[in-house]
Amino acid sequence: MRHLFAALIALVTLTDVVFAGEAEGAIKAIDRDGMVITLENGKAYKLPGEFDIDKIKEGMDVIIAFDEINGENLITDMETSEQ
Repeated sequence: MRHLFAALIALVTLTDVVFAGEAEGAIKAIDRDGMVITLENGKAYKLPGEFDIDKIKEGMDVIIAFDEINGENLITDMETSEQ
């Protein structure tokens, strides 16, 4: 039992810290080269590589789910609606 507990502790300390979250608001800016959007609140979120960036535009309302990994907000899901 001690070995199992020690293995679990080692696994937790060796993995990256991940926090999941949600955000919503209007897109203020789009960095097409960096695949990053910035919402009205000033926070930036990185789009996944396979995302079609032409489907979004500034001013569009979005609801996003994201994981924070090593200080970077990586979008895992996004719903859009035109304003």
